[in-house]
Formats: sequence, structure tokens, C-alpha cells
Amino acid sequence: MNLATWLARRAALSPEAPALFEGTEQVADYAAFADQAARVAGWLTAQAVQPGDRVAIFMGNCPDYLVVFYGVWMAGAVVVPINAKLHGREAVFILENAEVACVFASASLASALVDAGFKGAVVEAPGAELEAIKAFTSLENMVHRRDDDLAWLFYTSGTTGKPKGVMITHGMLRAMALCYEADVEPVRAQDAALYAAPMSHGAGIYNLMHVRAGARHVCPASGGFDAAEIAELSTYYGAVHMFAAPTMVKRMTQFAKAVGWAGEGLRTIVYAGGPMYNADIIEAVDTFGDVFAQIYGQGECPMGITVMPHAVVSDRAHPRWSERLASVGVAQAAVEVRIGGADGHPLPVGAHGEIMVRGQTVMPGYWRNPQATEKTIQDGWLMTGDMGWMDAEGFVTLQDRSKDMIISGGSNVYPREVEEVLMQHPQVVEASVVGRPHPEWGEEVVAFIVGDAAEGDLDALCLENIARFKRPKGYVRLEELPKNNYGKVLKTALREML
Repeated sequence: MNLATWLARRAALSPEAPALFEGTEQVADYAAFADQAARVAGWLTAQAVQPGDRVAIFMGNCPDYLVVFYGVWMAGAVVVPINAKLHGREAVFILENAEVACVFASASLASALVDAGFKGAVVEAPGAELEAIKAFTSLENMVHRRDDDLAWLFYTSGTTGKPKGVMITHGMLRAMALCYEADVEPVRAQDAALYAAPMSHGAGIYNLMHVRAGARHVCPASGGFDAAEIAELSTYYGAVHMFAAPTMVKRMTQFAKAVGWAGEGLRTIVYAGGPMYNADIIEAVDTFGDVFAQIYGQGECPMGITVMPHAVVSDRAHPRWSERLASVGVAQAAVEVRIGGADGHPLPVGAHGEIMVRGQTVMPGYWRNPQATEKTIQDGWLMTGDMGWMDAEGFVTLQDRSKDMIISGGSNVYPREVEEVLMQHPQVVEASVVGRPHPEWGEEVVAFIVGDAAEGDLDALCLENIARFKRPKGYVRLEELPKNNYGKVLKTALREML
């Protein structure tokens, strides 16, 4: 089934229901939303775009993003989302690797593509070109798609080399959306999806269950994340759902405490995309209440590995609430999750190993990269590269990427557990731990700190909470931690600094 069917059905059922908003201004109801998407599909078909062809979206967050998104799907083509923060040359690599038929790009980003030497077709969107396309003859019949047909060709962030194209199918995304309904909460027509994180990533594909339910879609007028704007829009709309990286949650909490906002209007904040430290989520729940849910996924299994719903995040009455809160939850409904050893065989409860997942949200492979696919998909299992362990109840605790583990004096040190302790200090804003070569111990622990905490206080805090060999042997202070375009800390860059 073509996932754009959900939009067509909703437009037929609730044509006058409010759909697309910029700030507080409605720009389309569901009838107009579906009609404009069908006209984009008609135009693409007239340009000889065939089912399975790739069409890129290199745009900032705006209502037209969703119009183009569904227009591409209606035509049977594949969306190639490109983060609007990428450099033109980085975007051109993706466009050329995906062999796109055309790209819809914001004005400044279209110029960046031209400057970077891109020779393909570029449609400026939003803008006069897209407005003309939205007046084109509608595609009469949506192109049928099978579950295993590509829907979304997502390029990994490329922290260790050139990004790879993750092949994401219509069936995978349908399973992801239905897992949200089963494992997090049902979406209602009165809800509002607020897109403050890049729509080229998890925030964007989370539109699916909101389209299916006929909910509202709100793009901030700023086009991105601003805590004050989120507070204003949440209070205005009510029943707001949003995806947020942990750093966004922390900034929202700081803003809320400074101005006295208690989270009025928020229904659900799904946090994912990086480590959420216990100290930060406890403070966030204290500030906003029972509105948080955690998702763990990867580009290769989008938003689809484990889940920790509101009740678990907020439940401090459970005897193991702190341990549960430090986890990433339990397997989602459509997948199996296990912890594997070096040979991929399952390990017993409590043993540390690589997190493995298989099921309906796992990719079939990387775009035209069979070698990488063979390495990552083994006997149907996605080898995530993340290290962790699973308890008897099925809660998975994510420690670190396998490449980030530190081996000091023959003992394993997982940076996450050291970072958790450092983040308990009230004057530590951010912390990231990496290994530094040591002639005697192999590696030693070094902590990069954003904040004013004294080293002696941090040493004492670590000695009170973790083994002495895990205590950082050096501290480096930064104004901010280096991050990629999705907000993940670049530990490769930190190791280069050392």
C-alpha cells in the first residue's frame, strides 16, 4: 500500500479539518493538502518521473515540505530527505549518489547546490515555482506501491566517512507508525504535531500517524527550535506532540524554569537521537509532568527498536524506577531485540554485548552498497553497533557505540556511565567522555565538560558513584560540544582534539 493513501482517505473523511499551519496561521485544510500533493504528483509524472525514481527535498521546516513529501509518494517516487543544515557539497554527494530525478530546495539552499556544482533539476520551494506546480493538473490515480517498495532513502550522518543511503520501505514506515499507536499512545484528530526538529529526520516521518488521524501539523514560523516559540505554540494549540533531541529537552526545561511555564498545551514529547541522562529527564518531568516518552531507533530501523512510554518515564513508585529510567525501554511491537556476543549468538540476561534487532521496521539494506549491507544485516538481524544489556523484564540499557567503549588496564569503561555521574553536578551543562591512548593502561578516561564545575568536585562525585578506574584522568573544558547536523555529539572530533 502506498502510504499516501492515508492522506487521501483523511481528505475524503474530513475535507474541512484543519491540516497545515505556519505558526498560528492555517494554510490548508485536509482537502487542500491532498489536492496540492496530487498536483505535485501530476507535475512530477509530466516530467517523466517514474515509480521508484528518487526525488530529493532540501528544505527547511515549512508546510510545503509535507505537500511535496506526499506528492512524491503519490507519484510512486522515493523521497530523499536532506538536512537543511548540510553544506552544499555534502548535499550534492547525496543527490549524485541517489541519482535523483529532481530536487525541491529552499531558495538559499538551491543557490548552495548551484555553487557546489549541481547540474540537475532544482525546483525552488517554497516559492513561485512550487506555487505554479500546485496549480498543475492533478494526478488522477495514485501509483500503487508494495510493502517492499522504497519510500524514503535516508542518508546516515556520515560521522565516520561518506554517508550511506538507508533504504526505507512503505511497509517499514507503516509498521513504525502503527507501533507508535500501540506502544506510545493513539493519535487523535484534536492533536497537533509540532515540527521543531528537522523534518528530514525522525520528526518528519512522525507525520504519518498524525495524517492518518487527521491531526494538525504545525511548523514554527522560525522554521526550527526556539523554546519560547514552542511554549507559545503549545499553549495556543493544546494537545501538542513533538519529537525532541535530549539537548532540546534540556533547553526547554531551562527556559520553562526561568519563565514559569509548566508545559501547558504539551501532550507528548518523544525524546530520542542521543543519550538522555537521568538527571536531565528527572528535572524535565518535575517541570512539565507526565508528557515524556522515549524511543530508541536508528536510520537503519527508524524510530523502531525500543520504547519507554509515559507511565514508565514518570513512575517513581516502582522499586527499580531509576534503573528503568536509565534504559531505553522494551522492544516495540513489530520487532525482536536481543543482546549478542561477538559471534552474534544471544547472550544471557544481564550480559553486555551488541544490541541486535529484526522485524518489520528493519531496513532491507543500504542503497547500492552490498558490502555494507552484508556487514550490518546478518541472518536477518540488524547489528546496531550499539552496546548494551537487557534485564529480566526486557528493558534494554544502551551503553555506547561499540567503537566508543574505552578499555583501560584490560577493563571496559562505558562512557555513558561516567557521563551519567558527571551530569549530576548542577554546574555541568554537557559532558562527553572518550578514551585517550596511555602507554601503560592502553587507554585512559578523559571528560569534555561544558560548565563551571571544579575538577576536584567532579573527581569527588565520580569516586562516590563509580569505580576508581573509571574516573576521568583529565578534563577538557569547551564552550560547547561538537555535534553533527542531528545534534549528536561527535566523539570522533573530541578524540581528534586530544
